[in-house]
Amino acid sequence: MKRILLAVFGILALAVATLTPAFAQSKGTVYYLVPTLLDEFQTGSVTALELFLKQIGYDIKTLNADNKTDAQQSQMNDVIALKPAAIILAAVDFNALKPSIEAARAAGIPVVEFDRQITSTPSDFTSVAGTVEIGHIAADQAEKLLKAKNGSVKGKVLQVLGDPGDPYTLDIQKGFEEKLKAFPDVKIISLPAMQWEASNAGTIVADQMLANPDIDLIFSHAAHLSVAAVASLEAAGKKPGDVMLMSSNGAPVGLDLIRKGWLNVEVEQPLYAQAAAVAMFMDKVVKKQEIKPGDYDVLGLKSTVTKEAWGPNIKIPGAAITKENVDNPAFWGNQKPPTDTVKSVE
Repeated sequence: MKRILLAVFGILALAVATLTPAFAQSKGTVYYLVPTLLDEFQTGSVTALELFLKQIGYDIKTLNADNKTDAQQSQMNDVIALKPAAIILAAVDFNALKPSIEAARAAGIPVVEFDRQITSTPSDFTSVAGTVEIGHIAADQAEKLLKAKNGSVKGKVLQVLGDPGDPYTLDIQKGFEEKLKAFPDVKIISLPAMQWEASNAGTIVADQMLANPDIDLIFSHAAHLSVAAVASLEAAGKKPGDVMLMSSNGAPVGLDLIRKGWLNVEVEQPLYAQAAAVAMFMDKVVKKQEIKPGDYDVLGLKSTVTKEAWGPNIKIPGAAITKENVDNPAFWGNQKPPTDTVKSVE
């Protein structure tokens, strides 16, 4: 028996010795500089990037800037000194972080832009939703809602932007307004919720409902802003359906508002696919290999890599969520991460 046990332990030891290096070996550490953890998209981005980058073989550490530009600039300086395999940046302010990106790349550290596109200086890879296209989808939905309510595409729309230092919200505004230009009877009032603060959005809605009680539709550029909008509407004595609402990032709170009857449409920003794309191309980024333009399948979504002045850029499509499809597990707001393992692009 003793001899058998020793043989078994020997086999186990050999197996552990064989397997341990595979598990212990890492391709390096990647730092993710997240702008804030105030909303569910940002907290979800941390979880998704950790999930997919570990599948590819990278360790990941996250630093939160609490929506402070100077804090993120300082974090960039600190991380550059650590010489990581790569930096993933979701910038608080796309103009202010330009020198930091250039400093990192000058030090030989590749920089990936996540979610917030920066076009003023080159980066090694950018993974974004089709934000102008999200604006187009939102405009199409607004057209349908206004026509159903008023008999034609006319009415008053309050557009609650996020922070104007974030190109995500500026691109959505661009897409939304350029599509609705075709309808001169639609009046759009656009105001920014500075620093993406929900309280700022709530104040905007409360003030505008007093100044413009005939507002037909409120379009917020994030679901957590719609939560504040609903609170202001309730304080004004409104009930679900009295004022139509839309949001544009697909967060769990947005999906809950659809189920409760407050929100008509949530235009999803494809969080899981954006994070998966970063992982798929990370080996090429770290090795400084060419990323070829073309169509790629990212978690079942047809996504397109283009070669831009600021570097290779992948754009991933969004989708409209309504009461008819709100329970689809593919939407990140239902918090059911994909079970498929991502693979590095060869």
